[in-house]
Amino acid sequence: MDNVTNAAERSAVINIGGKDYELVLTTRATKAIAGRYGGLENLGEKLMKSENFEMALNEIVWLLTLLANQSVLIYNLKNKDKPQELLTEDEVELLTSPLDLAAYKTAITEAMFRGTKRNVESEDEGSSKNAAVG
Repeated sequence: MDNVTNAAERSAVINIGGKDYELVLTTRATKAIAGRYGGLENLGEKLMKSENFEMALNEIVWLLTLLANQSVLIYNLKNKDKPQELLTEDEVELLTSPLDLAAYKTAITEAMFRGTKRNVESEDEGSSKNAAVG
């Protein structure tokens, strides 16, 4: 699997209503987040600076539902004969407590970090990356 990343390597697992869901940051989820927040870099700021508790909960529920459904959508793509139902925001709200959501923020952060993780290699001091062109 040269350039293929295993979904488990870029996910975090949470349990909602007795069922495990993998939170996966896919390209589709990244586009949805960018559409809602203007980019991944604005997400953390938005979650931390939510004007009120209800708004903060709404954002966490939306994000949990989005990321959890990515693993369901991937499963459904690979198993067209036996698709699973997508999780709804209403289900997340009914099957979780605010205390759960606080714990899930860690899983969200982990999934987002894993989904955007890159192997960073340091450059040599004598690197000519910014050499003058002449």
